[in-house]
Amino acid sequence: MADPSSYRPKPGQIPDSPGVYKFRDEHRRVIYVGKAKNLRQRLANYFQDLAALHPRTRTMVTTAASVEWTVVSTEVEALQLEYSWIKEFDPRFNVKYRDDKSYPYLAVTLNEEFPRVQVMRGAKKKGVRYFGPYGHAWAIRETVDLMLRVFPVRTCSAGVFKNAARTGRPCLLGYIGKCSAPCVGRVTPEEHRELADDFCHFMVGRTGTYIRRLEKDMMAAAEEMEYERAARLRDDVEALKRAMEKSAVVLADATDADLIAVAEDELEAAVQIFHVRGGRVRGQRGWVTDKVENVDTSGLVEHALQQLYGEETGDSVPKEVLVPALPEDPDAVSQWLAGRRGSQVSLRIPQRGDKKDLMATVQRNAQQALGLHKTKRASDLTTRSRALEEVAEALGLDTAPLRIECFDISHLQGDDVVASMVVFEDGLARKSEYRRFQIKGFEGQDDVRSMHEVIGRRFKRYLQEKERTGEWEETPAPTGPVPAPTGPVPAPTGPVPAPQNDTTDPDATAPGATASDPDAEPREDDGRPKRFAYPPQLVVVDGGQPQVAAAKRALDELGIDDIAVCGLAKRLEEVWLPDDDDPVVLPRSSEGLYLLQRVRDEAHRFAITYQRAKRAKRIRSGPLDAVAGLGETRKQALIKHFGSVKKLKQATIDEICEVPGIGRRTAESVAVALASAAPAAPAVNTATGEIIEEDDGGSTT
Repeated sequence: MADPSSYRPKPGQIPDSPGVYKFRDEHRRVIYVGKAKNLRQRLANYFQDLAALHPRTRTMVTTAASVEWTVVSTEVEALQLEYSWIKEFDPRFNVKYRDDKSYPYLAVTLNEEFPRVQVMRGAKKKGVRYFGPYGHAWAIRETVDLMLRVFPVRTCSAGVFKNAARTGRPCLLGYIGKCSAPCVGRVTPEEHRELADDFCHFMVGRTGTYIRRLEKDMMAAAEEMEYERAARLRDDVEALKRAMEKSAVVLADATDADLIAVAEDELEAAVQIFHVRGGRVRGQRGWVTDKVENVDTSGLVEHALQQLYGEETGDSVPKEVLVPALPEDPDAVSQWLAGRRGSQVSLRIPQRGDKKDLMATVQRNAQQALGLHKTKRASDLTTRSRALEEVAEALGLDTAPLRIECFDISHLQGDDVVASMVVFEDGLARKSEYRRFQIKGFEGQDDVRSMHEVIGRRFKRYLQEKERTGEWEETPAPTGPVPAPTGPVPAPTGPVPAPQNDTTDPDATAPGATASDPDAEPREDDGRPKRFAYPPQLVVVDGGQPQVAAAKRALDELGIDDIAVCGLAKRLEEVWLPDDDDPVVLPRSSEGLYLLQRVRDEAHRFAITYQRAKRAKRIRSGPLDAVAGLGETRKQALIKHFGSVKKLKQATIDEICEVPGIGRRTAESVAVALASAAPAAPAVNTATGEIIEEDDGGSTT
């Protein structure tokens, strides 16, 4: 625990300008980000008598080891920079709202030649128009089903669309009139895009125009005695009205607004947002957060606005935002929202009428959400605390293991050997910290040797991170095992040395990253969470005594003796400790055993998923994959030009050079790779037993 006076800036160093400040801990991680109109006045509040500080603020300043700031010209710039840094550094002492689920949106893919209407979740994509969020996906599908009668926009996937275009036959929706069938040319791309635009206009609340137009066409058809067409238009009007009834009118003046309500207690807060478009509630979402910083309702509202609109632009930011309390600087927040929207945004507290009544409804939803969350959390927190205490008691640990790392090895008969590392903090999975490894020290099946290699690589990186960030003084490179640091770790006192290109373990990648991904290995000491910088209190390996001994030996070779190790054997669910001949047997009803099983099973799931992905990639690979520098685009160009790999193999180097983008050196590499590739096994028709051979025209039997 640091003394704030040890890193307090000298008098006169802090400017009295607007700006954003960051507190860092002894590992140089950013733990808190804040903004201020006057940096000198704001930061002075943190360096007063600790007894006068709020408990949460006191915890933050004693955890921190340094403070730094950036001066900006206006409060709006400070708001923007604060949001960017919170999103980038994920500081532990900042309020961060978390969704209790991934809300579905109704999306129209306007970035495609033939826009598609579909349900989407997750991050928003560029060029896609979103409506919602909705509480349930079935609510979106019911609405879309009603609207397709009037706006028959494509809803099929790319594969179905291409197959229909190839065969010249539309899908079922095309036959029953709920799709305009652009796949077979019934409408032009321009006509289909006009349908998609009309669909979007109706969804944003411009409903009266279309209903009046349809009613006018219906009356005209009836006068001309086209009764079938008039009946169809009548059904279309009814379908649109039923779709409108899915969201009741709450504001009579066709208002576009978002209503935000906050329910809070001393420890937590819940936020509910109603999205009103055209006077109707078009979507709803909710967040819950721990009040890890000393923040009031206005601060919670400001954080909610940052998270809600930080990535939005244009019409996604409404003309009016109604809140229970105004932020500390409402003018700056209003200007920031106006910049996101591109026009004026009204930020205010509703005082009377329908808007105040609707705000009361949103507030009740927030109160219910907070109550439900606290009920679930109380039970969950008690269970997790008991589980960690039981693990500490069974393994003889001094304190509960708040960070647990588990390792597992996966392979298929010695091929594609990989390992996984999963992290649990406070009894909960922290998936952003998961890592995966390729075993590269040897080939073949040897789980014990693989475990030794993975543990060694992981903690070798940990020691390098500690040395690079200055957490202990650098010494000449030892000839034996790296000694573990002893005593308290001093906070960094000088500038951090420039980072070096560290390629110790390029195969340890995060989910979704690759070894060549520049983001796969954080290089800079910039406050972001580092991959291997934080040690666990407990290492769990999937296996018995041999695997545990290998993990312990790897730690001993690195001079690390302050991290506990255990193994969980699958057969009898026994817990093995290093140097013990007999396992620790936990009761079957033990919460500690349940926790270790969850950690072990998650590591197994993560490892086998990675191993299967590598195996599938290897199976799908062909001889062209061995050609260095030949990307997917040029592979496809070669196959398209020659028609098949067999014809490409028969081509000369000069013929290969005729393919656009293929030079002579690449053509020679392609010819060599194809010539050295083993012949593929013949395909067999499982129904007839005949061998399917490929001739010049394609595949025949």
